[in-house]
Amino acid sequence: MKYIICLMALIWAAPAVAMGPSKRECVLDVPCELGDRSYHVKEPDDWDGTSPMPVVIHFHGWQRTGALPVKHQRISGATRRRGVLLIAPNGQRKTWDMWSPETEDVQFAADVLEDVIKRYPIDPDNIFVSGYSYGSIMAWRVACDRGEEMNIRALLGISGIVGSNDCAQAPQEVRHVHGLKDNVLDFPFGPGGDETGPVALWRSKMGCEGPASTPAEWSAVEILTLTRRTWDCAGDQKVSLDVHPGGHFIPHGWIARQLDELLDRPPVYP
Repeated sequence: MKYIICLMALIWAAPAVAMGPSKRECVLDVPCELGDRSYHVKEPDDWDGTSPMPVVIHFHGWQRTGALPVKHQRISGATRRRGVLLIAPNGQRKTWDMWSPETEDVQFAADVLEDVIKRYPIDPDNIFVSGYSYGSIMAWRVACDRGEEMNIRALLGISGIVGSNDCAQAPQEVRHVHGLKDNVLDFPFGPGGDETGPVALWRSKMGCEGPASTPAEWSAVEILTLTRRTWDCAGDQKVSLDVHPGGHFIPHGWIARQLDELLDRPPVYP
């Protein structure tokens, strides 16, 4: 049995553990303290206080903090409308240590999830990791190193990838978006200008040997059209890549669309 499910069973079986307001004293600008580190929380709209929630752990970009994602319209605006608990850890010195396997930040991410489970009832089958820019690379690192232990169902990466092949694990599903004109973390074109390069690592790791689906266009706002390719992989795993003609940003409606699809909801915006 996976570590996270066992942990939840132990916590919920203990009568001394309460899930009431006293366990939820840290929201938005008030971080949850965890040793000498911390993370931010945004609860979903209209949560009844007891129902288990899907979780998105979102890692902020360089020189930002977790206080930004919990107030960001394209991040928390998506989670709060879909019954999803948003968790935004704070990186040390406003950045992440994500260039090599099993860094201290990987353990921190696992510790954050463990602490969240003590404070909130969560849905263990719907734990997602996400991030933007450097935070996306951090989300990739966590999925690579602790995907199984943390029971991560899906990785939602935005404009940042792990560039090496030192990936020991893989989640059930990987979804990534990248702009062709990204000049901060450049679009990783494959040979001959191949536009599937951003997910090459996952396609190799997850046994995605067949061709991608026929590219399909979609948009949440008129000013930006994304082109999606998907691969069905070994063991019912899946990889999808959304490409857009823009630069280094979180596309309108992208996180919302991924959550709607993963949670079997009709796609809506916002």
